[in-house]
Amino acid sequence: MREILGRRHRLLSQRGDGRPELISAALTFAKEWQWPVLPGVAADPQGRDRCGCPDPECTVPGAHPFDPGLLAATTDERMVRWWWANRPAAPIVLATGDTAPCAVSLPALPAARALSALDRDGMRLGPVVASPTRWAILVKPYSLEQLGELLYAKDHVPGSLRFHGEGGYLALPPSETGQGEIRWERAPLPGSAAPWVPDVEAVVDAVVEALTRTGVSAPEL
Repeated sequence: MREILGRRHRLLSQRGDGRPELISAALTFAKEWQWPVLPGVAADPQGRDRCGCPDPECTVPGAHPFDPGLLAATTDERMVRWWWANRPAAPIVLATGDTAPCAVSLPALPAARALSALDRDGMRLGPVVASPTRWAILVKPYSLEQLGELLYAKDHVPGSLRFHGEGGYLALPPSETGQGEIRWERAPLPGSAAPWVPDVEAVVDAVVEALTRTGVSAPEL
């Protein structure tokens, strides 16, 4: 317990190098777009591919909430400024669902091929968040019931699809995590209004069809 508490203290007290683009992005998400955000846990200083949280088997190193927890996510400008003033290198984590966008994610290579197929079909997409291993397509908020009905109606849904709905989270650009840089594969259009995002039904239908049509088998990741 003493080791965990000491590690937690080092994690939260380490200021690291300032990155003004992080606090600027966090304020845009929270203040202008009304997306609730909070700082993510940092990567372990002893190994960038390891997480700073107490879980040695963490599967999303540096890309998830730790302290504060997910329920602390807010759109309050003062709180966001305080967080990143004290932790200027912290990743930006979006609390998905409710009034914030949700997301559908899949492994990077199948995602790139699926997006190319959707472009050829003229499918309109909103922002797409990319990490080195997975891409996430932002969609309108949906309920668990809505998602369950959607998936039940499908003959097959690739097991590698992940759904970031209410109670979930997603690291946003320009965060740096243990998995690498988080960037926009499709950046939001410039402007003060929150970015447009499609319905989850349209995205799941189009992605599943594109993966099937292109013969891409999305691996379990």
